[in-house]
Amino acid sequence: MTAAENVCYTLINVPMDSEPPSEISLKNDLKGDVKLKTEALKKVIIMILNGEKLPGLLMTIIRFVLPLQDHTIKKLLLVFWEIVPKTTPDGRLLQEMILVCDAYRKDLQHPNEFIRGSTLRFLCKLKEAELLEPLMPAIRTCLEHRHSYVRRNAVLAIYTIYRNFEHLIPDAPELIHDFLVNEKDASCKRNAFMMLIHADQDRALDYLSTCIDQVQTFGDILQLVIVELIYKVCHANPSERARFIRCIYNLLQSSSPAVKYEAAGTLVTLSSAPTAIKAAAQCYIDLIIKESDNNVKLIVLDRLIELKEHPSHERVLQDLVMDILRVLSTPDLEVRKKTLQLALDLVSSRNVEELVIVLKKEVIKTNNVTEHEDTDKYRQLLVRTLHSCSVRFPDMAANVIPVLMEFLSDNNEAAAADVLEFVREAIQRFDNLRPLIVEKMLEVFHSIKSVKIYRGALWILGEYCSTKEDIQSVMTEVRRSLGEIPIVESEIKKEAGELKPEEEVSVGPAQKLVTEMGTYATQSALSSSRPAKKEEDRPPLRGFLLDGDFFVAASLATTLTKIALRYASLVQEKKKQNSFNAEAMLLMATILHLGKSSLPKKPITDDDVDRISLCLKVLSECSPLMNDIFNKECRESLSHMLSAKLEEEKLSQKKESEKRNVTVQPDDPISFMQLTAKNEMSSKEDQFQLSLLAAMGNTQRKEAADPLASKLNKVTQLTGFSDPVYAEAYVHVNQYDIVLDVLVVNQTSDTLQNCTLELATLGDLKLVEKPSPLTLAPHDFANIKANVKVASTENGIIFGNVVYDVSGAASDRNCVVLSDIHIDIMDYIQPASCTDAEFRQMWAEFEWENKVTVNTNIIDLNEYLQHILKSTNMKCLTPEKALSGYCGFMAANLYARSIFGEDALANVSIEKPIHLGPEAPVTGHIRIRAKSQGMALSLGDKINLSQKKTSL
Repeated sequence: MTAAENVCYTLINVPMDSEPPSEISLKNDLKGDVKLKTEALKKVIIMILNGEKLPGLLMTIIRFVLPLQDHTIKKLLLVFWEIVPKTTPDGRLLQEMILVCDAYRKDLQHPNEFIRGSTLRFLCKLKEAELLEPLMPAIRTCLEHRHSYVRRNAVLAIYTIYRNFEHLIPDAPELIHDFLVNEKDASCKRNAFMMLIHADQDRALDYLSTCIDQVQTFGDILQLVIVELIYKVCHANPSERARFIRCIYNLLQSSSPAVKYEAAGTLVTLSSAPTAIKAAAQCYIDLIIKESDNNVKLIVLDRLIELKEHPSHERVLQDLVMDILRVLSTPDLEVRKKTLQLALDLVSSRNVEELVIVLKKEVIKTNNVTEHEDTDKYRQLLVRTLHSCSVRFPDMAANVIPVLMEFLSDNNEAAAADVLEFVREAIQRFDNLRPLIVEKMLEVFHSIKSVKIYRGALWILGEYCSTKEDIQSVMTEVRRSLGEIPIVESEIKKEAGELKPEEEVSVGPAQKLVTEMGTYATQSALSSSRPAKKEEDRPPLRGFLLDGDFFVAASLATTLTKIALRYASLVQEKKKQNSFNAEAMLLMATILHLGKSSLPKKPITDDDVDRISLCLKVLSECSPLMNDIFNKECRESLSHMLSAKLEEEKLSQKKESEKRNVTVQPDDPISFMQLTAKNEMSSKEDQFQLSLLAAMGNTQRKEAADPLASKLNKVTQLTGFSDPVYAEAYVHVNQYDIVLDVLVVNQTSDTLQNCTLELATLGDLKLVEKPSPLTLAPHDFANIKANVKVASTENGIIFGNVVYDVSGAASDRNCVVLSDIHIDIMDYIQPASCTDAEFRQMWAEFEWENKVTVNTNIIDLNEYLQHILKSTNMKCLTPEKALSGYCGFMAANLYARSIFGEDALANVSIEKPIHLGPEAPVTGHIRIRAKSQGMALSLGDKINLSQKKTSL
């Protein structure tokens, strides 16, 4: 019997605090009025579930309760007859059951359709053929009842009886086939067809053949079963494909989304023809657009991504890129992210132009919408996608750049930073676009609002302005952005009358900043407190300097030096050269003066003073060596960085394509469909069975060759061997659920009653249901299952005890305390990647930090890093090239995400203490940062536990 066919029994919650009633009091209650009888019957059911036999009550119930017509009592009686022991100890049927059988025969002929239907459902659970035999004629007549509820339950009853006791109704398939032909109700047809699929597949196929053209008119529940049948038939016998593929095509047009989804999935497994793949993909895209639930959209998008993974299907999907982009109308960021990634993977020279047009429109749209929290992130995604398109297809860059340059003046720094990065790469790689980029950059320069973007724009202008006119324009823009000079005098004049002559200089707390490596840098916090005045009229650069941001001044000094040196090489007239140099030096000097005055909120730092002074010296001396450094080597270092980045991208793409290309070895056997045995044909697993097992958490993972990696590795012993009750648990983790399969063994010679597994959890775990009590015979054993839901990534602990009563003993309840079960967070953590900017932003935002000191026996830095990556499931973001070579020190950034969407960051700073000799182990620290305390602590514990390499 497959997992799908296990019978689901009725479970009733038991309040443990109430005293169990005596048999005499129950007998009296069962003879009382309807309300008393109902309560007494409930108590009897609970006691039988707890292991009590209560044989004396059977006749009382038959005499006083069974004849009643009350619907609640009839419902309870169905539960009672399901659980009550129906046989004598030697296995023969009890005499009293004949009376019960007669009562149910009458219920099957009852005028009320609910009573008939619920009785038929109850008969599905009976396992005694002697009880069912007298009821067969009544069950058959129920197939002709006027009400569909009775008919559909009659079909289910006939199906289960035929499956368990075929001799009772040998003509069931024929009977149901005739019933199906004449039936009009959708639910009855569905149940009847379902029975034929499992009981007599040929009859099901015959029926389907007769009505294959009307399949589209059927109800969705019947259509789903037809899809399943076609899949199973074609899976077992591929020669049948041609017969049914047209039917599947028709079902793609069904009005039900579920049918369309299943039909598309089945079509892909049955045929790899381009038309079939195109039809299925088109169906998936329609589903994504029409369905409102984001989870459905993500699931169907995953199906499209799976299709793309197949090399022969990729070409078909490339033609549908424009349709896939229709999904961008969904407001959910996660759906948009997946869609853009899929579109980027499918982009080719044939469709890149259309893709870029759509993305440009989307970018412009984000500018017009009212600010939503995800709009900025979406804009960033679009910018990155356009960036990737332009890098892969350089012809597109000219169309994209003018649109994106507008966003440099955006309030959202992250999107502007992405645009800037893109512009920097484009201006370096595409010489023909330099004039266009410089022109656009000069247009938007004055409206840039963020100091970080301003610095980047200054660098690009200083590096790539190559004509005399451009250099003059940059100088004009800088003067315009700086305002009236000298700054100090003009500011004092402006504030005359508003400002007191003496300034109050206060020292605030030192501000901590985080550098790229994740280490701390401290900024001086000397600041002058003065009355705030309106700053709208200030030019941007002047505003940044008065706010105390002098790093931009150092960047400006470098830019001015570059353009002054370049101007000198372009213009031969000494007078003009000196005039331009003098102007640049004046700007630097006035900035230095401002930095040393008390006007800015924070004074200039020593580093910035050194940088500006160096630039002044270079301009005053104009040596050829400095000219080379400023105008050639800066650009060369950018070129090296970009080429290394491109090489890494190409390498990862190559790995991806190698993974997808199915390599066929020269000596691989060729399989001819006509010559293959039937059982060998189904090389693929049955998708329906696989998805069912996955939903139930029974996924068959391929076990490793190492026997330790098997299930036994996850068995935890909960009690000692000498305890009266021995218990051990197998912990099965299935995404958000943990299933505990606990084996409980009675090691005593007594019967243990009300043996209950009591569990409690620590951490973000939640027990779904309380395991029900058992009665264990001497030396008997039983399996108890408990489900635990997991809500976040942190180390959880499940603890508890087994409590039981000894049969006949007068003592209190006995208790055996169980060992704790620790839930490993590694089951929830998966490697992930993010950009350097995102890493730094998260590092600054996350408030929980856990610093772990390296304590290991590994002596090689790289080996230690690989060991940490393996034991924590994290991904190293630091490129391979940055880690190659040997210098006795290593720093790397690691990143991972949990299945709950939580981020975990780590910075590994390790060194090899050379003074302690070559065999000295690695030393250093690992700093972990996370949004939640649990994640940071759990990951730290994991690293601590697995730092040392175990010698095999």
